[in-house]
Amino acid sequence: MVKPHVVVMPYPAQGHVIPMIELAQCLVKQGVKVTFINTEVTHKQITSTWLEKDGFGELMHMVCLPDGLEPWEDRADICKLTWSMLKTMPSTLEKLIETNNNEDGNDKITCVIADGSLGWAIKVGNKMGIRTAAFWPASVATLASMLSIPKLIDDGIINHKGLPLSDQIIQLSENMPPIKPENLVWMCFTDVDTVEAVFQVSKETEEASTMTDWFICNSATELEPVAFNLYPQLLPIGPLLASNRLGDQAGHFWQEDYTCLTWLDQQPAHSVIYIAFGSFTLFDSTQFQELAIGLELSNRPFLWVVRPGMTKETTPAYPDGYMDRVGSRGRIVNWAPQQKVLAHPSLSCFVSHCGWNSTLEGVTNGLPFLCWPYFGDQFLNVTYICDIWKTGLGFNKNEAGIITQKEIKSKIEQLLDDKTFRDKALDIKEKVTSSVTKGGRSHNNLSRFIDWIQGKNTDAKDQPDHM
Repeated sequence: MVKPHVVVMPYPAQGHVIPMIELAQCLVKQGVKVTFINTEVTHKQITSTWLEKDGFGELMHMVCLPDGLEPWEDRADICKLTWSMLKTMPSTLEKLIETNNNEDGNDKITCVIADGSLGWAIKVGNKMGIRTAAFWPASVATLASMLSIPKLIDDGIINHKGLPLSDQIIQLSENMPPIKPENLVWMCFTDVDTVEAVFQVSKETEEASTMTDWFICNSATELEPVAFNLYPQLLPIGPLLASNRLGDQAGHFWQEDYTCLTWLDQQPAHSVIYIAFGSFTLFDSTQFQELAIGLELSNRPFLWVVRPGMTKETTPAYPDGYMDRVGSRGRIVNWAPQQKVLAHPSLSCFVSHCGWNSTLEGVTNGLPFLCWPYFGDQFLNVTYICDIWKTGLGFNKNEAGIITQKEIKSKIEQLLDDKTFRDKALDIKEKVTSSVTKGGRSHNNLSRFIDWIQGKNTDAKDQPDHM
């Protein structure tokens, strides 16, 4: 029998790469060979922070393919990157598989596992007669909005370019998070060309969902029961990080600063506010200063991640005398080992952009949230946190669109003075943790998926544990 050898391919963004590496690690631990494919730029970013502990010997092979852009072109230009990838990468992926599988030996690629945002990679696998699986790294509620595109068009809610035809709130199902038209994934951009590009990706995701043997999701039935019930072909296998909460996470674009863990060790239990906004969020100087002062006014210890490029200025402009005033009460780092930080007993809450990875990391550590979404699926995730799970609060903006220092101070006090938020967060943590342990729904589905990869069962939908 041919040994299983899978290609794993994420979309080139931090929030996609990390969970796909977690999936690849699960496969490798079960003896599956993985060829992990990044774009050249992402590959360089990851390997610059790659430590020996992240390696998996002969079973994990990291390779890269060009994204079609010139070295000096901006990968943050999602429109340009999307069209370039669609134009150039299907043929290079096909060539990579073809070259590997034409070589003598028992090492043929047997399956393509592609990010749900890379529908073209699923099509390449199907064209070459190789089994395929799609992996969704974000919330299933977000995926549901993409899978509903044909219905949204038929119902006259959006046109064929994805543009909303009214400002009517979109409700995919009675108990699903409501979606404002401007918060549809492809609508979270300011220029029409990028909206068109992301809508094309979303349509490819919908098409790919009908072409794959499996569509697995980094979520749990306990977190999104209505979404999984609406689309029973989507199978929960997550949160993948929950089974390895204190492990060393691989795939970061920036070097993690472990010295903050020593600082956390010196803080009282449940005292520290952790503030981190992921890899995309941008602040102007006014909002940045309001946040800085709001944290100062809270009079509580805080750990704040200010990544390179987070502000529009080259160097973040802190208020005059800020560092002297906050002293050792505030710790600011470029990038943090977030899983270890969130698991630390000194943490009291998480001020977050609410990307799905960060949401899952907060959930699996039983932390209440203060929600500060920036774009994309983050607004839907906030609805889960504030309205459905009731484990956090959102911020209100003033007339100028700014979250003020007083609002920040007030919401910190409101969240931390009400024990209900932490109690609900701990309850959800317990449910999600049980799902990824032996006998849990997500654990059972992941086990069946790996059995299928290894050829131990032939039916992709062999008794999935769904509800």
